[in-house]
Amino acid sequence: MLNKSDINEVKELYTNEKVRRYLGGTYEEEQIKTAIGDMVIKESESLYWVAREIRTNTFIGLVSLSPHHDGHDVELSYQVLPTWWGKGYGLEITQVILHYAFDELSLKRVIAETQLSNIKSCNLLKRLGMKLEKEIERFGAQQCIYSISSSSRK
Repeated sequence: MLNKSDINEVKELYTNEKVRRYLGGTYEEEQIKTAIGDMVIKESESLYWVAREIRTNTFIGLVSLSPHHDGHDVELSYQVLPTWWGKGYGLEITQVILHYAFDELSLKRVIAETQLSNIKSCNLLKRLGMKLEKEIERFGAQQCIYSISSSSRK
């Protein structure tokens, strides 16, 4: 879970241009304070986890389960620092959270939304066993909605 001691590391995600390329751009300090404040306030409806490398405890990124914009679904979201890209950490982290969503929270379905142009994220979602459900226009870009149900898990 997200702790106050994680805040400075989480800020790295919101100020990193590579991380934020498909997420609406980097945040200014006030936007970061609001985003982190929302994470703390919305704990009852959203869950946030900081991901760390086991051996070194080095910060990797942030992952969450929260209500989706559609008001019906629970969304899996993730941000990983570029240092960790291409090493399997994003897949491992999201697999753990999906396991938690289905086996601990007893969710029946989880979705993820990513930009169509974010090929690496689309590929990660496919590797999780998620299926492309639809494409929509949102946030000024073409978005892909992927989903997975508890009954269709690998």
